[in-house]
Amino acid sequence: MIRFLALLLLAGCSAGTTHFRDLPATRVAVNGSVFDVRLRGDLAEAVRVNSQYAPRLGPIQDRAALAMAQVSGCPVADVLGDAAVTVGILACDRRASDRLLLAAVTPTNYDCIDFGTYDSGSDTGYQVFECSPY
Repeated sequence: MIRFLALLLLAGCSAGTTHFRDLPATRVAVNGSVFDVRLRGDLAEAVRVNSQYAPRLGPIQDRAALAMAQVSGCPVADVLGDAAVTVGILACDRRASDRLLLAAVTPTNYDCIDFGTYDSGSDTGYQVFECSPY
């Protein structure tokens, strides 16, 4: 019974905030931090889902920005939040129907190492990558 309650509590931790709750998440690992990233308009949310000592935003901010940029394909202008939940302001208009606008944004290149699939014992396994910009 205690395991079920713990699992239920942990599942609620990565559900996202109210503005992003009903959106699908993309799980990204960056330099030891694992994030569920959701996009809505010109905002991105990164919810850190792994247990990791991070008492303040400082050490996590760059990793969250990198995860949001990787999922959105846009540079991140600013990151706000705390060590568990961050919101990034995307520096390109993802809602634009004119793809020429998106082509004008210089994409960031990443060097990624594929560490295989993490299997949590259920259908929620995900691919694990370590990525660094170059």
